[in-house]
Amino acid sequence: MFQSHLGELAALATAGCWTVTSMSFEAAGKRIGSLSVNLIRLVMALLFLSLTCWATIGAPYPAGASAHAWTWLAISGVIGFTIGDLCLFRAFVLVGARTGMLLMSLVPPVTALIGYLLLGELLAPLDWVGMGLTVGGVSWVVSERRRGQTGEAQGRPVAGILLGLGGACGQAVGLVLSKYGMEDYDPVAANLIRVYAGTLGFALIFTAIRGWPRVLAALKNRPAMLRVTLGAVFGPFLGVSLSLYAVQLTETGVASTIMSVVPVLIIPPAILVFKEKVSVRAFAGAVAAVGGVALLFL
Repeated sequence: MFQSHLGELAALATAGCWTVTSMSFEAAGKRIGSLSVNLIRLVMALLFLSLTCWATIGAPYPAGASAHAWTWLAISGVIGFTIGDLCLFRAFVLVGARTGMLLMSLVPPVTALIGYLLLGELLAPLDWVGMGLTVGGVSWVVSERRRGQTGEAQGRPVAGILLGLGGACGQAVGLVLSKYGMEDYDPVAANLIRVYAGTLGFALIFTAIRGWPRVLAALKNRPAMLRVTLGAVFGPFLGVSLSLYAVQLTETGVASTIMSVVPVLIIPPAILVFKEKVSVRAFAGAVAAVGGVALLFL
């Protein structure tokens, strides 16, 4: 059974990794800013991925990658890591994290649509039911207004929504192009190509905005660096590598849906570590999301 569901299991493991990284980067971003976190996490991931490639394929770089792989994986890295994340974090500023996360709930159906258009992937009716349950459950959880929240961030809501949609599309397109470019190539080495491109994209942005002093200052913040390191291990290193392994073995829409349950997986540590109270609404949304994931395993 496990052999036939390795793609789905890898997607679920990805969601677990991204649960850790989301909490780590949130804490680090409050100290040094999200832009610095984005660049530093990718540089750290380059080191971890290079060492892993050295151990697994005998070279600290993507040895044996074809021109096809380099081209499409690099494009997916720029779209997913640089453009997608920039849009998402800016959307958080303009319309708030709650609305931003709601817009990111659109990633699975958008991924399924793009996967069909570019790769010819067809989902079974039961997959669509599972996707609907999962996306609905996640949306129900993240749309709850918690005590003490002040509503949406002030600013330009239309621009914020468009940026949030851009972030969702960036994630979806990046994932599908990763599968197209990777084919049967090693997922860790494929991830290294994506991180090369994403790092270069952020380096160009920091050069354009003259933001390098901000990065140097961030590197001196030891508590933030510890959190960025933890997030880098579970995010662009393990998490993204597992996500590529997942889409290599199953449909991109199915994998993306399972990966989207991060807001649900955050609930247990919120209860156990941060002693937060979970409402009936959040619990019901979590049950629906888990039920949808279970259907995707069928």
